Amino acid sequence: MNKVVKNAQEAIKDIQDNSTIMFGGFGLCGIPENCITALKEKMVKNLVAISNNCGVDDFGLGILLKTRQIRKMIASYVGENAEFERQMLSGELEVELNPQGTLAERIRATGAGIPAFFVPAGYGTEVGIGKEAREFNGKMHLMELALHADFAVVKAWKGDTHGNLIYKHTAANFNNMMAMAGKITIAEVEELVPAGQLDPNQIHTPGIFVQRIFQGVNYEKRIEQLTVSK
Repeated sequence: MNKVVKNAQEAIKDIQDNSTIMFGGFGLCGIPENCITALKEKMVKNLVAISNNCGVDDFGLGILLKTRQIRKMIASYVGENAEFERQMLSGELEVELNPQGTLAERIRATGAGIPAFFVPAGYGTEVGIGKEAREFNGKMHLMELALHADFAVVKAWKGDTHGNLIYKHTAANFNNMMAMAGKITIAEVEELVPAGQLDPNQIHTPGIFVQRIFQGVNYEKRIEQLTVSK
């Protein structure tokens, strides 16, 4: 199976309106910039996006939000995106907020073949409305369902032509677990090498989970919040 595609446009060519997509990254760290741009250019609409947050107003998933291509956001927090906050409060955007650990486990559970699990986070709050609750070891827990997606779009530091991926430091964030959870996983990498060149002991995501891979271009190293001394 040849997994290498030419660019982001070719990688996302079969993503259609109403698709559910997992987007790797945390804020602006480890996000699949090329694929997000390609989706904007293709103008696919009514997307259900699963990601920790929605980036910022003019970068990351924020650009798809700005063009109203996202119908529903399943995330952990609003983050630094004022447009996300505005659309959520006005009712223009459907939002399902999850405790961050719960969101991570709902994604990881899919890759592990676990349909549901119990977690204490959120019990007694709005998060628990409509969910089954059970007591374990004297503490109440909520049942959470695994999250499923038509596509997982991730970003890695290095990859090979078999789809094996290595992430760099904190850019691993949600990328590794999402790569295991999508029906079709698309990986963009900063450096694409022939199979066999990566140290097997350094590989984070085995290539069996990746269906398409390409070498991205023009990555920006933005800082979400710049803090400097006086």
